[in-house]
Amino acid sequence: MGRLHRVPPGRCREHEEGGRSRRHQAAMSGVLPAGACDCHCHVFGPAARFPYAEPRSYTPDDAPLEAYLALLDRLGFDRGVLVQPSAYGRDNTAMLDALTREPARLRGVAVGGAELTPNILKEWHTAGVRGLRANEFRRDGKPYYQNGVGLKDIEPLYKTMADLGWHVQLWIDTRDLPDMTAALKRIPMPVVVDHMGRLEYHHGTHNPGFQALVRGVGEGRLWSKLSGTYRLGATPPDYLQAKPFHDALVAANPANLVWGTDWPHPRPEGPVPDAARLRDVFLDWTRDPAKRQAILVDNPARLYDFPAV
Repeated sequence: MGRLHRVPPGRCREHEEGGRSRRHQAAMSGVLPAGACDCHCHVFGPAARFPYAEPRSYTPDDAPLEAYLALLDRLGFDRGVLVQPSAYGRDNTAMLDALTREPARLRGVAVGGAELTPNILKEWHTAGVRGLRANEFRRDGKPYYQNGVGLKDIEPLYKTMADLGWHVQLWIDTRDLPDMTAALKRIPMPVVVDHMGRLEYHHGTHNPGFQALVRGVGEGRLWSKLSGTYRLGATPPDYLQAKPFHDALVAANPANLVWGTDWPHPRPEGPVPDAARLRDVFLDWTRDPAKRQAILVDNPARLYDFPAV
């Protein structure tokens, strides 16, 4: 099948120390419910083993699986979702390797288009993939990231994806969301919008694109990740300018929301944030225990096919 979609054989063993460390960290933190999931992260490298795509929009530092597992343990998360980054293009090997090493703890969202077949998607499903990422993020009408795959490229795969219970993860600036209405109506499965729509906060929550996202989430047609607060241009460490966007989505429909660290924060538009601080900001903004349970545990279990806790 080639490097593009190979699932490494014989790598379905859980991280040996992860279970004990995870339970200890969760007990120490006392803030995260059992089964809490970080629903947006990336693994990079080691580059010598998993080389990056040429060309690419950025070159990340190594952030391998072992470092991510340590982060989950430190923050008290039981589960995580790996998202294929554009620096790897359509070569999902690093992500698939991580999934097969941690099948109980991790799920993945891959990138690919016309080169994929139903059999490849089924192989990936066995490895833990539960969706494909479409990159429609643009600036001045042009793709902002190299190696992105658009909705039109994955549309022929919709039926197989829906049959597998997958979703489409959409990376877009919500100002462009109203123009995608017809394309979104053709998607027969959940559509998950990255990073609250990545609208810089100065545009305001009344921006027509963000309101389209709020309506879609409220009506159950769209999901959103309450991640990437720092990508909205908000000021650390409290990111208060992003809070109205978070609050609007939670008020619309907490059943269609998930949260993620966005670790290791590739290509940030400012200082690299601290993942523990991002977690604490989310918890501060989401005080209701029932909403925390939904966003951190129940919704991820439903969307990414984790067992019930």
